[in-house]
Amino acid sequence: IWERPELSKRDRSLVTVAALIALNRPDQLRFHLDKAMDNGLQKEELIEVITHLAFYAGWPNAMSAIMVAKELFSRDTSS
Repeated sequence: IWERPELSKRDRSLVTVAALIALNRPDQLRFHLDKAMDNGLQKEELIEVITHLAFYAGWPNAMSAIMVAKELFSRDTSS
């Protein structure tokens, strides 16, 4: 499904990350946040997605997502 031409990999990553946040799936989110950056999304954009979804998917889901993101981003800066 990732190779279909109607959406770029970047857009697919954005949609996937949003869905995983909304569904509160932190284990899968870990992988897909990293993949999203490989597909061209910036850390700031991913943080903005999490912030935006706090209002639509709920604060608890956003807080879980931000903890996963902080873990991933701190690992990236220390390597």
